[in-house]
Amino acid sequence: MQTARPLVEVVRLGLVSYQEGLRLQQVYTDRHRFGPAHTLLLCQHSPVYTTGIRHKPYPGPVLDRLRLLGADVHHANRGGLITFHGPGQLVCYPVLNLGSFKKSVRWYVGQLEKTVIALCSRFGVEAATSPHTGVWVGDNKICAIGIHCGRYVTSHGLALNCSTDLSWFHHIVPCGIEGKGVTSLSRELQRHVSVEEAVPHLLDAFREQFGCRLAEAETPEPDRNGGASSA
Repeated sequence: MQTARPLVEVVRLGLVSYQEGLRLQQVYTDRHRFGPAHTLLLCQHSPVYTTGIRHKPYPGPVLDRLRLLGADVHHANRGGLITFHGPGQLVCYPVLNLGSFKKSVRWYVGQLEKTVIALCSRFGVEAATSPHTGVWVGDNKICAIGIHCGRYVTSHGLALNCSTDLSWFHHIVPCGIEGKGVTSLSRELQRHVSVEEAVPHLLDAFREQFGCRLAEAETPEPDRNGGASSA
């Protein structure tokens, strides 16, 4: 008897602050306490630099300089070092219980990479993995991947540059990797590729790589009290 494919709900958040994105990830993570509640949170963020888990904190003056550019700065409990999120970047936060898929973080990250590579292929862009994290087009990163997994429930995820203003990356060493660049679907194709254009391809590739079913879900109400709301 064939096991039913897991059902994953797709929640489209639109443009939200990074803080609101963190809050909503926690909301959907908490739902897994009562059984599988697989969710894909899709969004764009207002300009923000985020730092991941590392041994030493970034110097205060460095973070202050980034804030002066007009971006927020947040520390996150994902893997990886510093990166940028902003409009024109498709951010996907899968909140999955890997018990319904495969209890392997290595497998999970590999499936995310394959999802992005398949998406890029649909646009005619040849992307690949490398010894570094993320997905690359040559020596330029097109998608950052940084995840958190607690009790096999995932959070954080991937950020694919569609039409992102890449000049934001000039002020950092993206993900702490020297000598590498960044790119986007728009740059590779020499035309504007919006997040909205990329989303259906992401969903199709995710469905194929994870062997799941997808269903649209309602967008939650933004937090009116925490100062971070959807825009």
